[in-house]
Amino acid sequence: MAMTLRCDGAPAWAQLQAAFETAGRQFDVRHAFVDDAGRFERFSQEAPYVFADLSKNLIDARTQELLLALARECGLEAHRDAMFAGEHINNTEDRAVLHTLLRAPADAAVGKTAGELREVHATLDAMLAYAEKVRADHTITDVVNIGIGGSDLGPQMAVLALAEFAAPGKRFHFVSNVDGHELAGVLRDLAPEHTLFLIASKTFTTAETMTNALSARRWYEQSGGTDIAGHFAALTTNVEAAKQFGIDTTFGFWDWVGGRYSLWSAIGLPIALAIGADGFRRLLAGAHAMDEHFRTAPLEKNLPVRLGLLDVWYRNFHKFTSRGIAPYHSALKRLPAYLQQLEMESNGKQVDASGAPLPTGLGTSPVLWGEPGTNGQHAYFQMLHQGTDVIPLEFVAVRDAAHDLEGHHPKLLANALAQAQALMVGKLDAGGHRNFPGNRPSTFFVFEKLTPESLGAFLALYEHRVFTSGALWGINSFDQWGVELGKVLAKDIEPRLASGDVMGLDASTAGLLKRLGTRA
Repeated sequence: MAMTLRCDGAPAWAQLQAAFETAGRQFDVRHAFVDDAGRFERFSQEAPYVFADLSKNLIDARTQELLLALARECGLEAHRDAMFAGEHINNTEDRAVLHTLLRAPADAAVGKTAGELREVHATLDAMLAYAEKVRADHTITDVVNIGIGGSDLGPQMAVLALAEFAAPGKRFHFVSNVDGHELAGVLRDLAPEHTLFLIASKTFTTAETMTNALSARRWYEQSGGTDIAGHFAALTTNVEAAKQFGIDTTFGFWDWVGGRYSLWSAIGLPIALAIGADGFRRLLAGAHAMDEHFRTAPLEKNLPVRLGLLDVWYRNFHKFTSRGIAPYHSALKRLPAYLQQLEMESNGKQVDASGAPLPTGLGTSPVLWGEPGTNGQHAYFQMLHQGTDVIPLEFVAVRDAAHDLEGHHPKLLANALAQAQALMVGKLDAGGHRNFPGNRPSTFFVFEKLTPESLGAFLALYEHRVFTSGALWGINSFDQWGVELGKVLAKDIEPRLASGDVMGLDASTAGLLKRLGTRA
């Protein structure tokens, strides 16, 4: 299902171009604060479990009005409603996009997707019952999740983020890389009788995951383990393949759940094992609250929409090609990696939903990257403050600490506030080396506390933000064909490493293969 109108064909697009040339290109946010005493209130917003300050961004009221007009002209609201209704908006795979259904309450009014909702809750109840059983089993001290992409990044990020809520007595390990050093390093400190392996692969054929799963099973058996069914579970729809592997306990999900949207499904079992059934339901509840905000709030007060429109403004008019994210909370250390996949795999496209090439100049996904503060301040912040490229930065701060160490949290929050302030105000220095140009944009997110609800809401906020920008660009944000070609070529290259056969390869690949190939 294509958008009714791609953004560059909408009347507001030309108006935005004119606004950028007359005011946007030279916009100075410092002057904007002087001219508008209410700017902070006008460009900040409360949403479920998240407060966002957008006032330090390079945007004014007129630009925001035009961006909202652009969203309406492109049919954003209809496209959003089609997603929630279960229409097949993933047109290249002819699938619905129903990850929001994974966090809807059992009694939600969901129309024609009621059948799917019943299946979701049947699977959820079974998964959470299993999680509680394992949590109560004190002989299991280590849980190893074997997956890749969305089957790894989401659960790993959330387990780390919500460690405060985890029951003691269990350690969690995540293996995704086909590089055997990763799995070997994890297995080194484990005992088979105390370990539970989770194999996360929708098809049970993912090359990296199955390579690691087979090695884990070999290790288990060679270390004296005899109960594969009791120490392995599968998160998959291929029950038969899991059974052949020796696994009896399986939890499935559906083709309308993309990998990067799957932590809310059975793929989230490691999260449920860590924080329990109640904690997992709280995570879902936070996400659902944000879903309802996105679904029902008017565009002017719809935080995911405002963020997605800001992304279009920056990418297509200011031509900013990357965005940084700096979570000022050590538990969110894997958040940047998770958001990288969510945004770049969704919107890293060069053709629209109909398959037509996007015109030159209509950029899509920016590069997303980051590191927790205050570590990032001693790494890449130099470039943010004084580099030749302007890179919007997003801060994530948590008001209340979960520890009682004296003096730490005020210093952390002071650093976050100071960095955002410094990016904006800058500092003049005639000598040059200590000159900070300022007027560098940032967004500041605040949680009262880092809880399952606030984490769930923030992740859903980002999902809908990515949906918004992708919808305006007219692309399909829910396929990922770009990951396929390298996988196909790897299957051809792998046997050549042993045989040395370079027939038909380009000169560079042939030369590298000879250097990396098996030695007699």
